[in-house]
Amino acid sequence: MLSKIEAEVLRHVEVGRVYSLDELSNIVGMSRDAVMKAVFLLQEKGYAEISEIKKTRYILTEEGKRYLRDGFPEEKLIKMLSQTDRIDELKSMLGDEFQIAVGWLRKNNVLEIKEGKIRLKYEPEFVERTALKKIERGEPVEEKLVQILQKRKLVEKVEEKSLLIKFNKKAEFDLKEAIADLTPETIISGSWKGREFVKYDIKIPSAEIYGGKSHPYERIIRECRKIFLEMGFREIKGNYVQLSFWNFDALFQPQDHPARDMQDTFYLDRYEEIDYENVEKVKETHENGWNTGSTGWKGVWDLRKAQQLVLRTHTTATTIKYLAMNPEPPQKAFCIDRVYRRESIDATHLPEFDQLEGVVLDRNVGFKHLLGLLKTFFSKMGFEDVRFRPGYFPYTEPSVEPEVYVDGLGWVELGGAGVFRKEVTEPLGIKGKVLAWGLGIGRLAMLRVGLKDLRNLYLPDINWLRSLPVVKR
Repeated sequence: MLSKIEAEVLRHVEVGRVYSLDELSNIVGMSRDAVMKAVFLLQEKGYAEISEIKKTRYILTEEGKRYLRDGFPEEKLIKMLSQTDRIDELKSMLGDEFQIAVGWLRKNNVLEIKEGKIRLKYEPEFVERTALKKIERGEPVEEKLVQILQKRKLVEKVEEKSLLIKFNKKAEFDLKEAIADLTPETIISGSWKGREFVKYDIKIPSAEIYGGKSHPYERIIRECRKIFLEMGFREIKGNYVQLSFWNFDALFQPQDHPARDMQDTFYLDRYEEIDYENVEKVKETHENGWNTGSTGWKGVWDLRKAQQLVLRTHTTATTIKYLAMNPEPPQKAFCIDRVYRRESIDATHLPEFDQLEGVVLDRNVGFKHLLGLLKTFFSKMGFEDVRFRPGYFPYTEPSVEPEVYVDGLGWVELGGAGVFRKEVTEPLGIKGKVLAWGLGIGRLAMLRVGLKDLRNLYLPDINWLRSLPVVKR
């Protein structure tokens, strides 16, 4: 006996003709899912044959389209070499794409860097551009090139599946509807007696069900927290609104420093008293070095400026306040929290973002311990190649910027680190050396989930969220 939907399908089809699932759905006037269920049942009874066709093709990502339109970073860099070979000038001209270009060209042994200058070893052929054009036109491309473009997140694979249904025979039947759902009404009335029930085939494809799961960004934050807790650190928190004193002055950041200007900081039109006993020592350190052996900044320190409230520009405002209140070693603390800066919104910058800040206070620690700690953290986060580039920050010396190597992107900078200067620790009564670091979690998350645009972490793209695995592969 045929069910109602099976009979309805057979009424509308021709024997020997091949139909696609969408075509059949339109002809019969039923939903795609209902037709799929019917044809699988008909196949079991010998009325139809079903074949699955799989087709794989590659499409350009948004980044791939941009590279094809505007040029690859390495192409731009090579063109600019005709104007200058100085790294600082090239970096200024090329911006964020400089590291990508250099990383890719060095990986392919196209250039060498010496004494702050770049020299081209030979003129490369940009086969990737040709490959992108072919993929855009739907033409075949060598598999090796496709793999390179996939690694660079310029193309992505799309697998398309379709069902083709061929009907072998039609049925001579008088439609007697089988029971698909056994309802309370059917049972009470007894209308089920003497009738057949629809048989269910567990092999018939069903609709995908997506269970609930945490956002990938939240999972990465939890992973960072777990790593530092396992390493013996204590998590601390602080207010989003801080006194300029803790956000800048306690960190020996001069009151005329560019980072304190209105274009970088969200200032509140409100002032508060500084409830801390060592304010005068901080003032003297800024003006003449106090007893630190420094000459200070040689300017007049304005208490009013230190009393102004700001939206904190870094979570160091929280960790330095914690150390000032807990000056005796040993101390190991970290903070993962939101910070605010007057940034123009683009692929790598937002005015509101998360930062991972950490400090270690002890008497017998040094620069090598800082590098070892950071390398351990990045290794646990899945980054095998880690290096440290000299950097500058007003409150640490020596200072470094940690970088990790990512295929297709080259070396990517993820924050700053260093050892607090005496001008920071001594006025606050902190006893010992302080190792400190601040890392941008948003950029870290981008690398982990394969994004090129920081803004995509915050988009309500349900399909992208469903596609990401719950556990790390």
